[in-house]
Amino acid sequence: MDYLYGIINSTLENATDARLVFLLLTGLAVLVVCLGIGFMVMGLSDPLRLKMMMLRKQAHGNAGNSANDRLMAKSSRTSLSESIAPKEGWQDSKTQVRLTNAGFRNSSAVADYYAIRFLLILLLPTIALGVTQFMPEMDANKIASVLVFALLMGIILPSYVLDKLIARRQRALRNAFPDALDMLVVCVEAGLGLQMALQRVADEIHVSHPVLADELHQVNNETRVGIDRIQALRNMAIRTGLEDIRGLVASLDQSVRFGTSIADTLRVYSDEFRDKRLQRAEELAAKIATKMIFPLTFCLWPSFFLVMVGPAVLGVLAVLATR
Repeated sequence: MDYLYGIINSTLENATDARLVFLLLTGLAVLVVCLGIGFMVMGLSDPLRLKMMMLRKQAHGNAGNSANDRLMAKSSRTSLSESIAPKEGWQDSKTQVRLTNAGFRNSSAVADYYAIRFLLILLLPTIALGVTQFMPEMDANKIASVLVFALLMGIILPSYVLDKLIARRQRALRNAFPDALDMLVVCVEAGLGLQMALQRVADEIHVSHPVLADELHQVNNETRVGIDRIQALRNMAIRTGLEDIRGLVASLDQSVRFGTSIADTLRVYSDEFRDKRLQRAEELAAKIATKMIFPLTFCLWPSFFLVMVGPAVLGVLAVLATR
């Protein structure tokens, strides 16, 4: 460490800059080592990876055996089912649901999220402490305040970024849902089954709305591996976190339960959804007048009064100055 610090100091020829570069390199090295160890541990404990390694060993040891080939194909389908189907009880974890709403569906997402929070809690105060060493004018109270602020940032920042990712993904899903619903109504009324209609809609909107297309493909994949169709749609509603999709799933559930026509149910829900969109647009339009009060008061009206009243005030001041 002293040798490395000596090389940096001799290169920069400035003790302050050398200490700063040394602290940054040390923090970066610690971060890389922690991430490497974390990824290695998660990779070794990944159940899908272990299953694939077992299947690979079986394939090398039992090549040419038809019975073992059928067993391996069955195991492959089982591993595919385990990778597509969500784990039992994942809906009960708020962190897992939030990560799923942001688009992180892999099994290690929760562990990665908490690892990032833990690293930021350690790394940000360390960086703040290193930076304060170059500010001798700061007393102990200010240094403590900076460390507490860095610690709070390490705690709050991951959750804040996750909320922004959730909002961005839900905005994309909300913008794509009306088009997908109209196409779904057309496909079902044309005679396609619900699963084939979902597949067709996912294929059609894959370019324009890839996020919703991925969710619809996930529903079809879960249905293929044996999950009930309504349960797969409920999983999609939980993954997206949108009230509109939750309402659609509830309508389809009632249609399947009472034996009514799915096409009629989709048509009725599409009409109701259009009314809701119109009401939401009217509500936003009604709020515009209230929201424009503060910009008009502080931005437009001062300029207006300056232009209109300013010349008159200058004229009055000129007249008074001549007296």
